[in-house]
Amino acid sequence: MLSLSHPHPHPASTTAAAAARHHHRRNAPFAPHHRRRRRFAHLTTSAVILGPDGRPIGGGPRDNKLPFTPPPTAPPDQLYQPFHPPPSPLPDKYKDLDLGQRLAVLRDRLGLWHEYAPLISALSREGFTPSSIEEATGISGVEQNRVVVATQVRDSLVADEGGFPAELLRYFDSYGGPELLYELRFLNARQRADAARHAIDRRLEPRGVRELARSMKDFPQRRGDDGWEAFTRDNPGDCLAFARFRQSREAIDAEDSVAELERALEVVDTEPARARVEAELDRARRKAAGEEVDDEDGAANAAAAASRPAVPVVRLMYGEVAEATTVLLLPVVREGDGGEALAHAPRRTRTDADLGMVEVDKGWTRWAVVPGWGPVAEVAGEAVVIELADGRTLPWRSAEAERVLVVANRGRREVVEDGIYVVDREGRLVVEKGRKLAAEGVGEAAAEVLVVVRPPRDEDDMISDDEWD
Repeated sequence: MLSLSHPHPHPASTTAAAAARHHHRRNAPFAPHHRRRRRFAHLTTSAVILGPDGRPIGGGPRDNKLPFTPPPTAPPDQLYQPFHPPPSPLPDKYKDLDLGQRLAVLRDRLGLWHEYAPLISALSREGFTPSSIEEATGISGVEQNRVVVATQVRDSLVADEGGFPAELLRYFDSYGGPELLYELRFLNARQRADAARHAIDRRLEPRGVRELARSMKDFPQRRGDDGWEAFTRDNPGDCLAFARFRQSREAIDAEDSVAELERALEVVDTEPARARVEAELDRARRKAAGEEVDDEDGAANAAAAASRPAVPVVRLMYGEVAEATTVLLLPVVREGDGGEALAHAPRRTRTDADLGMVEVDKGWTRWAVVPGWGPVAEVAGEAVVIELADGRTLPWRSAEAERVLVVANRGRREVVEDGIYVVDREGRLVVEKGRKLAAEGVGEAAAEVLVVVRPPRDEDDMISDDEWD
């Protein structure tokens, strides 16, 4: 019998067991489950390529391996390193600390706030939740978020191309620094640097920094409002003064309007903006005293009319065309193509709304897809799109330097003073107001403007405000 306890069984026992196995195979030749399995112990390959005949494909009897690509080699005299670990986000003095020591640093606030703030991010990546960090360190979730975001704002100031002065940066090292820098999170890099300098010069509190940041963020969007052109966009004081200037006009009581203008006068920096605020303040004071105040001989209304467009101006959003229930396919003409190209652009002859097919009278190379706005859909057969390379050529001051599409109706060409039209000026298509064309004696234009389409706007370089709690 075969011994299981000894590595070398007795020869007689081995012979007897072998004979028994041979006798068993002769008596049961059709029992496949008793066959001895073949072992490929001599093969060291992980995969074998078999041909149609079931035999391995290769150059020799043992050439059974998959094609092998050698690893990349390093340049001469250089060590090949296939993997470079990412740099640690922790400061050097915290890299060698264990978990308990890191929690102790946060619990005891050892160091400046922007020095131990990376520990919070590191713990979050390791699986800690804001509530668990709060239990271990006493730092609330709101404070964790504030410190981490403020550190990102501070890092952007350090990386500023203009080089934010180090002596000014130390102003935010105090305990209240995170609250100040946290309010600048929605500004881009350049605006953050300007706002930080203004906050230091004026010794602003968090509430004042919040008002400043909001006014700087809102100022470009107020282009076209009355008085906007007198203020400087890149000046934080002017942005804040304009916000208060605008609030003064929204005030119902005259005394409240005077108070807002006085606050605007305290922060305004440039002389044109100061003159505009002083003129408005004098007018508000006379109105509060009960004196008769005119509309500045219509200058304010005229300025507002000149700064606002007389046609709808639409800024597209990403995905708006794809999500629209109805879209329009319109031919596009470049501004340099002239009035002849505009007149010869294809016109729609038939539309199959069920199958979404459009038939035009001629071929064309440039087309634009816009949402099916009602005023455009009504005249889709005569509609055409004019591509302008610079929106500042539009006849109103609120236009910006960006590519725009002007959707126009070629079916209405008669000039009236209240309209906006496309005309040919020495071989270039331009947009003019009907009032100006009437004054020049122009009675017929190339097309009437229906709507101006602006491209989607990318988000500014802002720091995301993640909700930690």
